[in-house]
Amino acid sequence: MSYPIDKKFVIAVSSSALFDLGESDRVFREEGPVAYKAYQEHHQNAILDKGVAFPFIRRFLNINARFGTEQPVEVVLLSRNSAATGQRVFRSIRHHGLNISRAAFTEGKSPYPYIPAFNASLFLSANESDVLQAIDAGYPAGAVLPSIVVDDPDDEELRVAFDFDGVLADDEAETVYRNGQLQQFHQHEQDRSHIPHNPGPLADLFRKLAFMQKLEDRAIEQDRSYKRILRTAIITARNAPAHERVVTTLESWGVSANETFFLGGMKKDRILTVFKPHIFFDDQKSHLSTSGRDIPMVHIPFGIANRGEPAEMV
Repeated sequence: MSYPIDKKFVIAVSSSALFDLGESDRVFREEGPVAYKAYQEHHQNAILDKGVAFPFIRRFLNINARFGTEQPVEVVLLSRNSAATGQRVFRSIRHHGLNISRAAFTEGKSPYPYIPAFNASLFLSANESDVLQAIDAGYPAGAVLPSIVVDDPDDEELRVAFDFDGVLADDEAETVYRNGQLQQFHQHEQDRSHIPHNPGPLADLFRKLAFMQKLEDRAIEQDRSYKRILRTAIITARNAPAHERVVTTLESWGVSANETFFLGGMKKDRILTVFKPHIFFDDQKSHLSTSGRDIPMVHIPFGIANRGEPAEMV
């Protein structure tokens, strides 16, 4: 028996994150909503190309194929379209074989208030204003940044990477760093190495991914030939001794990542190009660029890292 939605692991996604709406957006910006509606109605049978979040969403939904009885995950579409102009989106969803059946169409208004209604642990959108409003309201949200879309059909694994401060944890440590110096930051974290951080905007998402990994642990116990499909990584600019509080925090939540990197100032793309995540979450835009531009990046506009001049924490 499948889980009801209030017990499912739900991700909400906008049509702008799931598909390439560049041409549609151009019509809206240059010609207005009336022309946009006419354009979408005229092109409602034209299948949309994959967007930045598509490879992540497709693999996330594939978790249900591994756990057919429980069907533990779900994706919900939250769209600024009307139900009429949204027909093209749903026809594209069906064409690409995505099992998405629930949606909210808000006809020009931001759909972020419906994040808790659908029990979503994440809202992905290419509309930065919608994401900022969601974060300000205390909801988990991220803005997908433009990148080359790579969706290898032979790669079944889902790899998800996270920054730590301002993403999984709150921005307490970054606040100390920005208001002081590196030495004060390390001393602050060392003195509190036994005290877990408060959760950040994507803590619930990470914990639920960890629960999915426990389901995979159970599957391996029942079938040693079972091949894992979910892999997580934490990639943080911290280094020793500030690393201890990261470990303390994760242990207090009863979770862990498959791979954890304490880079101490190294550029994150040195790790990202090896791990090759299908999505990477960071609160600092200065970390969200790689030479290849083929890694899906998501900006989490949370906390002190998004107020004032940027300063990178080590």
